Amino acid sequence: MGKKKTRNRALPRNIWATSITSFLMDISSEMVINLLPLFLAQVLGVGTALIGLIEGVAESTASLLKVASGWFSDRLAHRKWLAVLGYGISAAAKPFLYVAGHWSTVAGVRWADRVGKGIRTAPRDALIADSIDEGRRGLAFGLHRAADTGGAMLGILGAILAVWLTMGTGETLAEGTFRLVVLLSLIPAGLAVLVLAAGAREPKHPPRGKAIPVGFKGLGKPFLTFLAIVGVFELGNSADAFLVLRAETLGANVLGILGMLAVFNLVYSLISTPAGALSDRIPRRTLIVGGWLGYGLIYLGLGLAGRTWNMWVLYAAYGVYYGVAYGTARALIADLVAPEVRGTAYGAYATVVGALTLPASVVAGVLWERVSPGAPFLFGASLAVVAAVALWAWSRTIGATARGTSAN
Repeated sequence: MGKKKTRNRALPRNIWATSITSFLMDISSEMVINLLPLFLAQVLGVGTALIGLIEGVAESTASLLKVASGWFSDRLAHRKWLAVLGYGISAAAKPFLYVAGHWSTVAGVRWADRVGKGIRTAPRDALIADSIDEGRRGLAFGLHRAADTGGAMLGILGAILAVWLTMGTGETLAEGTFRLVVLLSLIPAGLAVLVLAAGAREPKHPPRGKAIPVGFKGLGKPFLTFLAIVGVFELGNSADAFLVLRAETLGANVLGILGMLAVFNLVYSLISTPAGALSDRIPRRTLIVGGWLGYGLIYLGLGLAGRTWNMWVLYAAYGVYYGVAYGTARALIADLVAPEVRGTAYGAYATVVGALTLPASVVAGVLWERVSPGAPFLFGASLAVVAAVALWAWSRTIGATARGTSAN
């Protein structure tokens, strides 16, 4: 009976506050972010190399800040207001896109938005963990992820509706349509900050203790080897803005591109949970290797694609890759390191992935302009196969260490 009562007890307000906040902010972000590469290329006339640089700097900034912000929230033993600050910075930056007339303004907004994401992510996740008992932690994070993905879907659908009502099936993005979408996105962004500020509460007894210094020392050879292999893969994993631009080169209009992104999010959300459960029953490296090889095939397809319908299929397959491999890699990290250094390990992982986003995107932009639009994807496919082979060969040497068969 006690167990049943625990399961049926209402979730704490912090879980609902953080979930609703992520839902609202993702509506805002997804309305705009998927149109941004088209705005830069079609309205402002920016080349793909510069778009790659803008996206690379922005995403690298977010990943690097997650380490520092999470560590700082541990030292402060406070989560809420760092998370509110991060959401507030992202919301405050968005209005500047409405008046942006030069790529430098867009770059500044993207950088500020990612600074906000880098500041909020780790404290927000820690706030969720601090607010729920161990027996319902999976439920709490599952609800948060569902809300986040649901917001992304709704944001894309909102952008589709705005484009259709203002442009019909126009081939290129109209400047007025983009600015209208930006204006509409400010509403959920502002509400997201208000919900977290008013709805969340700092846990009464936040964890206090000696914070582990940020760094790679003490993480162990198995983890560092895995991190090096991930680095090879990430060097070919350029910003997803290039997928949008690739669809455009094959004749997809704005509505079509947004539809592809909606399909991607739908498939991703449907695959993630069963794939995560499967990784608890078979070696995690099997799913990651399979995911990376699948990624290689998807990128090969992107490099060779010649029809718009190809992109619909490839976007759906891309959602399968994310669902299979994206979360499983994080589960494998917990298998490879001691519990007392897991936070540092996740920070190190985010640092490496974030740092390589910039060179990967710059290389992709240069290959696009100097070789062909398909060249960046062929490059990424090659590195994915190399990384998958390396992971498979390495994992055979560590046996059960890399298996996801431990009790949770």
